[in-house]
Amino acid sequence: MPPLATLLIYALAGTAMGLLALRTGIPAAPLAGALLGAGIVSMSGKLEIAAWPSGTRTALEIGIGVVIGTSLTRASLEQLQLLWKPALLITITLVMTGLVIGLWTSRLLGIDPVVALLGAAPGGISGMSLVGTEFGVGAAVAALHAVRLITVLLVLPLVVKLLVPLGLGES
Repeated sequence: MPPLATLLIYALAGTAMGLLALRTGIPAAPLAGALLGAGIVSMSGKLEIAAWPSGTRTALEIGIGVVIGTSLTRASLEQLQLLWKPALLITITLVMTGLVIGLWTSRLLGIDPVVALLGAAPGGISGMSLVGTEFGVGAAVAALHAVRLITVLLVLPLVVKLLVPLGLGES
């Protein structure tokens, strides 16, 4: 199949599942749905691995950065002045937890420590996959992060909805 047709199929699968996921009402539903749709097509083995044109990932990451950046306001900066301590504590805790879980998983399950450490790292799928690629384990790291991301996007909003009515979201 020509490369353009392959990319179109991936794009259509991601778009269809992203739009279908919108009906669920979960946060970041289009992202989770698109990831699931394109992932299913990719894992089916029926098509070649997508070879996106040079710069595609960069352009998309810039676009996502712009969308997120435009949501930052002066109020965000004021909140950061109040939230820098929790942000620092959360970051340190996530990094340390990722290191412990990665090493523990590697020893317990006998998988490559690089895969386990990068797979347990709190970074995003694209960034950690790129780091993994530099170590020759990009696909394995991407798989671990895809499972984590899909699970978090599907489960965490439900947990928040259950916990907030219990008063755990109040300060």
